[in-house]
Amino acid sequence: MKSDIDKVRNIGISAHIDSGKTTLTERILFYTQRIHAIHDVKGKDGIGATMDSMELERERGITIASAATFCEWAHHPINIIDTPGHVDFTIEVERSLRVLDGAILVLCAVGGVQSQSITVDQQMKRYKVPCIAFINKCDRSGANPTRVANQLREKLGHNPVYMQMPIGLEADLTGVVDLVRMKALYFDGSNGETVRVEEIPETLRAEAESLREALVDAAALFSDELTDAVLEEREIPETMILDALRRGTLARQVTPVFMGSAYKNKGIQPLLDGVNTLLPCPSDVTNEALDMDREEAAVVLESDPEKPTVALAFKLEDGQYGQLTYIRVYQGTLAKGDTVINVRTGRKVKIGRLVRMHANQMEDIDKISAGYIGALFGVDCASGDTFASPGQNLTMTSMFVPDPVISLSIVPDDNKSQINMSKALNRFSKEDPTFRTYVSDETGETIIEGMGELHLEVYVERMRREYNALVTTGQPQVAYRETITKMAEFNYIHKKQTGGSGQYGRVAGYMEPAGGEEFEFVNKVTGGAIPTPYIPACEKGFRGCIGKGPKMEFPVTGVRVVINDGASHSVDSSEMAFQAAARGAFRQGYAKAGAVIQEPIMKVVVETPTEFQGGVMGLLNQRRGIIVGAQDEGPMCVVEGQVPLAEMFGFATVLRSATQGKAQFTMEFFSYKTVPQSIAEELEKKAAEKKKNVA
Repeated sequence: MKSDIDKVRNIGISAHIDSGKTTLTERILFYTQRIHAIHDVKGKDGIGATMDSMELERERGITIASAATFCEWAHHPINIIDTPGHVDFTIEVERSLRVLDGAILVLCAVGGVQSQSITVDQQMKRYKVPCIAFINKCDRSGANPTRVANQLREKLGHNPVYMQMPIGLEADLTGVVDLVRMKALYFDGSNGETVRVEEIPETLRAEAESLREALVDAAALFSDELTDAVLEEREIPETMILDALRRGTLARQVTPVFMGSAYKNKGIQPLLDGVNTLLPCPSDVTNEALDMDREEAAVVLESDPEKPTVALAFKLEDGQYGQLTYIRVYQGTLAKGDTVINVRTGRKVKIGRLVRMHANQMEDIDKISAGYIGALFGVDCASGDTFASPGQNLTMTSMFVPDPVISLSIVPDDNKSQINMSKALNRFSKEDPTFRTYVSDETGETIIEGMGELHLEVYVERMRREYNALVTTGQPQVAYRETITKMAEFNYIHKKQTGGSGQYGRVAGYMEPAGGEEFEFVNKVTGGAIPTPYIPACEKGFRGCIGKGPKMEFPVTGVRVVINDGASHSVDSSEMAFQAAARGAFRQGYAKAGAVIQEPIMKVVVETPTEFQGGVMGLLNQRRGIIVGAQDEGPMCVVEGQVPLAEMFGFATVLRSATQGKAQFTMEFFSYKTVPQSIAEELEKKAAEKKKNVA
């Protein structure tokens, strides 16, 4: 079995938007005979690419969900995951890289290293994924692979090594020179399926020899044997060069560069050979799990099918046959009929149907061994859950999930849509950890949160199409808060007499601003002025008031309530009476405590080419932002600011148009700050209108 696992490759194809990831995957599937006709992303045949199985993906020509497929090249089983390029679908890339051993970084020969290539590269670094680069679109006018390879070095800090050089460029691209074998490769037949090997054209020989020399020098750093062969000027076997390069690639110290044009069917077969010879097999990669019984001590997993099973559910999909769970087995074997434990919930799970995925088609299999990726049916779990053999309390390290940055309210148009909407929301929030939903206590509306405007737009569109849920979306909302600015005393008596036993309670003390605390209750009552059993009732009464502030009905934060006196009645006092007294006391004190409204301030980091630095700072200033700093990082400039969330809606679109689509930004919560007087007045006016409309 050991020799089998050495042949397995789990790879991802990731890149910037429109670099040709999906087209490349389509060609790979064709040459490995998984599909028998090629369809293009924006194809005239109306079928669309195999991997873009969602109707929305075909219409927009973008990938939204990562798709998994399986193929075989030169007796090597390859699991491929095609991932989206849009920053809003970052989680899809994160979760794919989490379970992959290697990756192909696709770069456009014209666009080069773009903003999303940088994001994808950082994700690869986070999961230590070795990669090879493929410079695609060498047939387009303006193609310049040399410039792109230099950007790999300058912008991403890689050590690029040419494995090939193009024969002709732009419209004259006819093939590539293989610098390891020193042969020219041409791709004949209607779909480039026949690889013709020829001698290198004389005009290119000198350049090819100098590039080959650079290739051997780079490889020699990883092999003493190769260094000796170079020094002794012996004939160097191809396998010696490839072994050395593989070592460098696995250590992430070398990035082999392949080139070609997926659309014109040139250069794909040598790239597949590169995947087999240079990228890691599951046993080359160190995978660690955390032992929950030993305070999360790291345990190294072995790709051995005989050991106890450890597997990770990395993606969920709701298909027509129920929930489909994509799973990567790290150790042991998952077979039909096995029982495993979901480590997060502690529940036993019986394995029913196992399948191998090909985009949205599937084939049944009996088992998934260590190192393979497959899918399970009918298992209830969440994205990121670990399945282990009974007695193994191990969990895989979870993936990095960024917090949502934007929220919208959605209202269903009718009762049928209401039912379908809740089904859709339930499914989407389970499938995508960055998409969250809740019902607002304040307005009773359903709120959805996500990573950006495109992200939420796609989900609302999917609700309409897949669930026939017609919804109206509201304006993006901001979570405001209220707090107090000075100390205020209260002394409140709650008295009610309605025949029989009445209600009586007196609560006195003061409230003051409380630093970082949301709410603090301090009991300084002495001498039994308020009997001890009623103290918790007082606290409950005060806590009941902070959900909706008396000023504008926003949640109250940063208040310390101290009670130091009170009075009770032997017959009429009760828990209910003291709760009511506390509520009255809170309102009495709050009215004198200088209440203000606070808004969330976001830490915004914009990465932009240096020439747009001034414009970007201007955009942040217009949005009531404070610039904290700006620093140059090579050709890019990073501007950091603090901007109120209320001003950040629509910023993505404005930023893209102001920087020719080259800048990108990240945004995370920083703190709450008091809103300026003019804005507070506007909010109060809106609240008054809303109350009037409700009345």
